[in-house]
Amino acid sequence: MSDATAPFAFVEAGADAACHGALDRADRLRDDPDALKSRWPAARVILLDEKGNAYADEAGHLFAATGQDVSEGPGGVGAAVFLGLDPQDNAWFALDGALTALDAPRRVDLRSAAAFWPAFDASVFAQARALQHWRSRHRFCGVCGGEVALSRAGWQGTCTKCGVEHYPRTDPAVIVAVTDGSRLLLGRQAAWPARRYSVLAGFVEPGESLEQTVAREVLEEAGVRVRRCRYLASQPWPFPGSLMLGFHADAEPDAPQVGDELEEARWFTADDVRRARLRGEWGSAQDDGEGPVLSPSISISRWLIEQWLAGQGGA
Repeated sequence: MSDATAPFAFVEAGADAACHGALDRADRLRDDPDALKSRWPAARVILLDEKGNAYADEAGHLFAATGQDVSEGPGGVGAAVFLGLDPQDNAWFALDGALTALDAPRRVDLRSAAAFWPAFDASVFAQARALQHWRSRHRFCGVCGGEVALSRAGWQGTCTKCGVEHYPRTDPAVIVAVTDGSRLLLGRQAAWPARRYSVLAGFVEPGESLEQTVAREVLEEAGVRVRRCRYLASQPWPFPGSLMLGFHADAEPDAPQVGDELEEARWFTADDVRRARLRGEWGSAQDDGEGPVLSPSISISRWLIEQWLAGQGGA
């Protein structure tokens, strides 16, 4: 079952709830191996396969074994990443499934989990998956090529040759609902499912503010000039390690002109967007099989569209 109260995946609804993560990441425990070892037997451990999919039970729900069960294989607290503490003070860890003798009936990918799992389970999975990706791609130092040794419960890497420290990274990206006052600018990439449209997005470049990124990306992707913008909300986007920073932007009513990044970009009226919403994310009984459909509800992109539509009397 999906968490209908969440505005988008990995973030709880409401200004207060949005400030709290699924887990207390308990940085204070990362340098306390004795404390982690004592918590390990009763801890919950999320297991990931080599593709980053989570172990799940027969019904497709998260399969989180205890540390005691996991320790029957070659894995253990020393090989696991400490994720944090849940509201009941239970410790959570992540571990590569290949390091344990345990198995589970199914595997679930992160996008499916974001759509159908409770917010807590999906958020813990997202954290585990992002860390697994970082660890798998930073086994060697980018400065000298030496092997990287992990410490601080999996949150720090240190080059065994030159001593440079490495930490998990997140790439910031802006995602923006652009309007000329009465219309919304939406675009589509050629690789997306047929007829899907979404708001524009792009990565922040070095030496650039978020607002400058908004203006640059919209101009580069669609040829539309942004006058002003304001920040609304953010969403962790662990595909594989980004942070989406959501904006609303006012722009000139320029005719969209796409470059290499988009297949098409065009202005949509509020009625256009309402009809696209009725078609559903992947087709529905009201889908005419021809008109545009909107981006999935797991992403902040759809939330930004809904925010704009609400301002147009379309709530």
